[in-house]
Amino acid sequence: MVSGDVPQAEGSVRIDVWIWSVRLTKTRAQAAAACRAGHVKVGGERAKPAQAVRVGDEVRLRHAGRDRVVVVSKIVKKRVGPPVAVECFVDNSPPPPPREIAIQVPVRDRGAGRPTKRDRREMERLQGRASAD
Repeated sequence: MVSGDVPQAEGSVRIDVWIWSVRLTKTRAQAAAACRAGHVKVGGERAKPAQAVRVGDEVRLRHAGRDRVVVVSKIVKKRVGPPVAVECFVDNSPPPPPREIAIQVPVRDRGAGRPTKRDRREMERLQGRASAD
């Protein structure tokens, strides 16, 4: 058995590897990109992809339009299955918004063409964004 397969209670690992290993992102490249963009914070400070994470650290991740707040409980160096991944952190994230509120995209009739200035202003008013007029 390889030592990276089993969750460990001690040591440290790169933050991008850990985020990917516990399935908070789909790929390691997405985890590293989130770190570089400033969407990952460890202990309230922006984290670079190579920053070490240890047991007890609070990790905040902004990914896919949702904020995740997790506390590291186990260190993993390789990607693990979902049942094991859940044991590696304590999820303190706020609940996701209801689907009805999260997905409110204005839909135009097919073939209606490009919106006029008046249409655009009306859409902005309905979405709650004030125009700069």
